[in-house]
Order: sequence, then C-alpha cells, then structure tokens
Amino acid sequence: MGLPIEPMPRETFGARFQKLFRTTAFKLSLAYLAIFALCAFLALGYVAWNARTVLDDQIVSTIDAEINGLSEQYNAGGLRRLITVVERRSREPGASLYLVTTASGEHVVGNVGYVPAAVLASPGQSETRYGRGDSDVDPHRAIVRVFTLPGGFRLLVGRDTEERDRLRAVIGRAFGTSLAAVVILGVIGGWLAASRVLRRVDAMTQTTRAIMAGDLDGRLYVAGNGDELDRLAASLNLMLERIGELMRGMREVSDNIAHDLKTPLTRLRNRADEALRKAASPDELRNALEAVTEESDGLIRVFNALLMIARLEAGSAREILAPVDLGAAVREVGELYEALAEDQGLDLDVRAEDGLIIAGNRELIGQALANLIDNALKYGADGSETRVAVEAARSGDAVRLTVSDHGPGIPEAERERVLGRFVRLEDARSRPGFGLGLSLVNAVVRLHRGTLRLSDNAPGLRIELAFPAQNVTPDSSDGAAEAIPSPADAPGGSISRRP
Repeated sequence: MGLPIEPMPRETFGARFQKLFRTTAFKLSLAYLAIFALCAFLALGYVAWNARTVLDDQIVSTIDAEINGLSEQYNAGGLRRLITVVERRSREPGASLYLVTTASGEHVVGNVGYVPAAVLASPGQSETRYGRGDSDVDPHRAIVRVFTLPGGFRLLVGRDTEERDRLRAVIGRAFGTSLAAVVILGVIGGWLAASRVLRRVDAMTQTTRAIMAGDLDGRLYVAGNGDELDRLAASLNLMLERIGELMRGMREVSDNIAHDLKTPLTRLRNRADEALRKAASPDELRNALEAVTEESDGLIRVFNALLMIARLEAGSAREILAPVDLGAAVREVGELYEALAEDQGLDLDVRAEDGLIIAGNRELIGQALANLIDNALKYGADGSETRVAVEAARSGDAVRLTVSDHGPGIPEAERERVLGRFVRLEDARSRPGFGLGLSLVNAVVRLHRGTLRLSDNAPGLRIELAFPAQNVTPDSSDGAAEAIPSPADAPGGSISRRP
C-alpha cells in the first residue's frame, strides 16, 4: 500500500508570478529580449544618424550652390545686383535663408529677421537659431554660412533644419514604438514560454510525488516533440522502468526465499526436534547433529550464492578484472571434473584453444564454468548419448565458451526465465538444488560484459558464453590455479542445478 499523495498547494497569482520569474525559460527570454532590444536600439540609432548626415549633406550642398550663384551675381553686378537677386529669391516659396547686412550688422535685405550677432561676426558654416522677424519669439534652427563681402558687408545663406528635425522626430517615435513593442512582445512571449515549461515541470513534479507515494507504474509525460524536457522525461522513464524491474526482482527473490528456504529450515528444525525426542544413544545424537550440520551448510551455501549474485549484479567486483587466459581456465576445470564424469559414465570432451585472453576474474570464470559442467554431467546422463562437450575458441572479437550435453534440455519458452533466481522447472524439482546455478552464471557473464545464450543441442542443451577478446598477455603469477573451484567446493557443485 503506497503512501498518500499530498496535493500540491494552491498558488496565488503573486506566488505563481514569482515562480515564473525564477524559471530558466523566463530568465532566458528576458536575456534574449535585452539582447534584441540592444540590437534594435543600435540599428535604429545607426539609421537615424545616417539620415541626419544625409540631410545635413544635402543642406550644405544646397547652401554651397546658392553661394556659388550669388557669388556669380555679385561678381557680375556688384552689391546692388546681389541685393536685387537676394530680394527676389527671398520671396520665392520654399526659399532658402538670405541675409545681407552692413559691417555693423544692420539689416540690408533678406528673409532673416534675427540671427545671433556672434554668427554674423564669424564667417563660415555653423548651425544656429534664427527668426523670420525681429519679434520672432520662437526662433527656428538652421545651417548657415556667412561670407564677408568687400566693404565689410556680410552675406548669410542658410537652410532651415525643420524638415531634418521632423524626420528625426519621426524616427525617434518609430524607435520608441518599436522598442516598446519588442519589450511587450518579448515579455508576453517569455511569460507564455515559461508558463508552458512550468506546466510540464509541475506535471512531472506531480508524477514524481505519486511515484514516491507508491505508484511505481507512473511515468513522466512525454509530449513527443523531442525537446529537452522530452529527452529528460524519456531518460527518467527508462530509469524508473529499470528501478521497477529491480524492485520486482527483489520482491520475487524475497518470495522465492520465503518459499524455497522454508522447506530446508523446517527439515532442519524437525531433525533437531526428532534428535531431542528420539535419540537414545550418543551415536544417534551424533548422526542427527551431522545431518543438521549438513543441512545448515547447504543453507549457508545458498546465502553465499545469493550474496555473490547480488555483488556481481551490482558491479562492485568489476575492479578485480584482469587479463585471463580462458583456455587455460577451461582445461583446468575440465581436468577437475574428469573423474566425476567417469563415475557417471559420461565422456567429458574438453577442447580449448591457446591464447584466449579476456578481461575477467579467473575464480569467477571458474565457478561459472564449474556450474555449467556440473549441470551438464547431472542432466546429460539422462540422454541417449554420453558425450558432454566443453569448447572454447576465438570468433572475431569475442571468445566463445560452450558447454553442451544430450540431456532433456530446456524448452525454448523457459530459457529466459530459468536465468532468474530460484526458478526451477517441474521435472527438476525432484532433484536437490535451489535454482541458483544459472543465475550465478548469468551474473558472472554480465560482470564481464559478455552474453549468455541457451539453445537446443538437438537433443540436449547448449549454453554459449561470449566474452570480449583481449590482445594482452595475462600475468602468469596471478595464482589463479588455486582459485579454480573443485567439484566438491564450487558453488555449482552443491547448489547449481538446472532449474
């Protein structure tokens, strides 16, 4: 029964806004908005600056053209003709700015009523304020050029900058409007993006809370668009699936331990009780104690095998792997089982190539191989042929070890299931054993990053182990020969039976 799922607290608008503001998506949106606004500011500023430069150049060109024309008029007709031309041009619609003054600044002719005296006193180009009349209280701005004529007369020619200023104002308004639109749209976009991400994160949080409360079948929502949240959710779902498999395996192991060890424990208790009630002599007590000790040794071996399988599946023994000559290990284990095979009337045929180097642990490889040979000798004796074959050879980048017999074999539908702990087939329950042999072999193979495959030997069973081959020389002083288990003390010799 799972824990109760605590509902997520109801959030106020302010709390939700703060939550949105803290999201990575919203912060990224604001960062992109700031960068985009800066780029827009620079782009519009550059456009405005260029527009003003172009307009100023046009004004200056116009002034230069006017000056050239008036200079020609002055050279042709003197001051009087210049005054006549200036007077006529001043009355034309859209005329430029003209002013002719005396050396003391008194107005002679022109359409400019007011201009600062300092401007008239400084020949050359400048930007200044001016008025159409003497009483003009709202002077305009203009770009002007002042010339000193013979006799001290001053000629001012200029152009009003109102059009330029109007264009600059238009650009300024466009800039402000665009920037405001960018900011508003950016904030809205960031809000929407952050809200979408936050909804998915909240959904994932709610799912994880349900899983923590005991709903181990719950999985994170995957939208299917392949974004980072989808990839994260898919990875977490795979992790949850693996954790679920491990927990189901633990429950299965616990159930199997409870069922399969209940019988030997009960037998152990009954034997001790029977010895207490019925033993009438020291010899009967000794025999009873020996039976109890033997039963206890069997249970201890079972628990040792379980601990070894758990340790191997956890990968904690991977650091002890070193170059191992698998061929030499196969021959050594084969020699140990030759006598046992002869006692059972079987022909144990061991063939192993030289130089079959793998990264492994020689003791674990030996225990796994001992389990396989022990099973083959026990169940191979039920077949029509007496040959049990053990072969080790290199095939490409792998070293393959096969053990085959001609016994009853294992149905194809059961070949995957029998690799589990405490799994025994019905026809094997009459024989001693706990169904841990192939589980131990499978754990050893996984530790060595190898593969295990069960197939039909037509008739019989063929088990193939494949390990990645190595191209190094093993250390001859690893003392592995002493680590190879004998048929009497190897785990496979007493607990490993074909399920």
